Amino acid sequence: MADEFVKGFGTLSGAGLVWLVLAGWYRTPSFEGVQLVAPIPSSLTAFDQLAVALMGVAFWVMILGTAAFWIGVPVAREVYAAVTND
Repeated sequence: MADEFVKGFGTLSGAGLVWLVLAGWYRTPSFEGVQLVAPIPSSLTAFDQLAVALMGVAFWVMILGTAAFWIGVPVAREVYAAVTND
């Protein structure tokens, strides 16, 4: 079970870092105002749009990947153990 925790924590940390860096670039217009949650600027190049899409993917990998390792894998193992021992 410790390896699932580390895998989930690694997923949380890695995807969270990617999201944090991209949100800092695209969602922080100034340091005096709203940071990391401001609206995304409307004039984006193709690479900027790709980075914004990657920011969304990183957010959901952070949430769903961590949940998969911390909740999904242990529950699946318990269900498998309960089904095979009957």
